[in-house]
Amino acid sequence: MIDFGQLWEDYEPLLLAIALKILVGIFLLVAGFWLINWLTEKLRHLFQKRNMDISVSGFLTSFLSIGLKVLLILSIAGMFGVETTSFIAILSALSLAIGLALQGNLGHFASGILLLTFRPFKVGDLVTTGGYTGTVKEIQVFNTILTSVDNRLIIIPNGKVMGNAIENMTALGVRRLDMTFGIGYGDDIDHARATLLSVAEATPNVLLDRGVDIFVRTLNDSSVDMALRVWTENANYWPTLIYLNEHVKKAFDAADINIPFPQMDIHVKQ
Repeated sequence: MIDFGQLWEDYEPLLLAIALKILVGIFLLVAGFWLINWLTEKLRHLFQKRNMDISVSGFLTSFLSIGLKVLLILSIAGMFGVETTSFIAILSALSLAIGLALQGNLGHFASGILLLTFRPFKVGDLVTTGGYTGTVKEIQVFNTILTSVDNRLIIIPNGKVMGNAIENMTALGVRRLDMTFGIGYGDDIDHARATLLSVAEATPNVLLDRGVDIFVRTLNDSSVDMALRVWTENANYWPTLIYLNEHVKKAFDAADINIPFPQMDIHVKQ
């Protein structure tokens, strides 16, 4: 018959030592996770105070949190005599296998990190990249998501974004409107210039302090093309464009300025 009392006396120091290690390990795990969460939350608030992009701050704090928690678990495992080098070797082999299987996705992941690091654009910017134009909705780990002007969702792999030219049309805060209006050869250029200037000065949201440029751009076959250049803030670009198109036409009509249109003359010989 097993003498449990004797067994307890024989293994009491060992069992108490193991129980103490387990309690210490649990305490360190809970306290460590709490400390890591507290640290990452402080970092998140710090990034917000520094006006860091929310996608960048979220990526960095998540990456730091996961890395510190992995290190904490490995450290606690080492307290119990677990060979952490074996874990590291297994993780390395697993990472290599996954890397070979997902080379393309890892390239997109690396491109995503570059996008978040160098920030050629941020959420809310209007960009053209990879042959597509739209407002940046989200920068994900593998893809960049755009919303087109007509509300289509465009998903572009990050590798394609970084591998192509990126045109950011809203990064500088203001944009220049370049418009062309044709007048007839029989119309007075100075009169047309004055009419365009009056419309531009009356247009809401035009930044007049940046100047208004009006000049003859091209002498076409059937028209004299007048260029109009004005500046406006990004948010007012499309309303300003629409307003100018409509009111220039009305002003030209009121000023008796002709806007040429394609026509064909047919001569009949008898």
